[in-house]
Amino acid sequence: MARVALVLGSGGARGYAHLGAHQELQARGHEVVAVSGTSMGAVVGGLIAAGRTEEYAAWVATLPRRRVVALAQPTLAGGGAATAERLMTALEDLLGDVAIEDLPIPYTAVATDLVARREVWFQRGPLLPAIRASIAIPGLFTPAVVDGRVLVDGGLLNPLPLEPMASASADFTLAVSLQGPRAPHEPTSPTRGFAVRPAGWAADLRRRLRRSETTTDEAEPSVVHDGPEGDVEPRALTEAELADAEAREQEAAIDVRPDLRTTEVIGMSFDAMQSLITRYRLAALPPDVLVTVPLSAARTLDFHRAEELIALGRRLTAGALDAAGR
Repeated sequence: MARVALVLGSGGARGYAHLGAHQELQARGHEVVAVSGTSMGAVVGGLIAAGRTEEYAAWVATLPRRRVVALAQPTLAGGGAATAERLMTALEDLLGDVAIEDLPIPYTAVATDLVARREVWFQRGPLLPAIRASIAIPGLFTPAVVDGRVLVDGGLLNPLPLEPMASASADFTLAVSLQGPRAPHEPTSPTRGFAVRPAGWAADLRRRLRRSETTTDEAEPSVVHDGPEGDVEPRALTEAELADAEAREQEAAIDVRPDLRTTEVIGMSFDAMQSLITRYRLAALPPDVLVTVPLSAARTLDFHRAEELIALGRRLTAGALDAAGR
């Protein structure tokens, strides 16, 4: 049996994999002696520190998609799309009103102070407010106000909080990153792109030209061309030129994805940022064992897929521990 310092990263619903990682550690007889977490990692980390993971895993396995939306509790004010009050009430039913310093396992939740632009490590005080601050994904959940500070998701600055575990008295550190590549050997270097005109430019040009026909002779022309001597001579485009412009618009139009929701765009944007930060964090302070959950495993808000993500986390952790001889 080994003593393990456990680091749990941010990544929304993929964080259910943290439960599977903990299950695998328990199955091998390892003991978690310290845990740190950001966002969903802070939720699961708090449950591990309190010894309530089994009850939580049983509960989330029964959550349908519509119930997940209700738990988020949408709102029209407060700097976010949802308040997460019902979710926090459900966590309170599981955890009770417990202080971090009274937990059986040392615990750190990481949030971001927007005004000070720095990390906040919660290692003392009430557990639930610390979790609420750590899960406040900007744009999705309203910020938490703790001791006068405006706090949001810790993943904004530290998606994989390895630093709080640096001084833990453990045999090895195991980190679970939820920011793995979407495909094997996915490139991370910049790529060159070719800019195109925004969709609709030719149609907008046609409308402006038609409006110009109804103006007085003194009105400023909408389209101009250089004359032979370089002078500016206003003239309207011909129908053939307009048809050619519209044809070129169809060829070079920017694709529109009407199937994308605002919450998905926020989640994907956050993932892109966190993936880069995680790579730098791992380079600076690599753990003894790293479990990497790919981004393609689930979207940020796929909280109705608990069972399969828990199983994925356990399978990936087993592979990482085997590879490390743990």
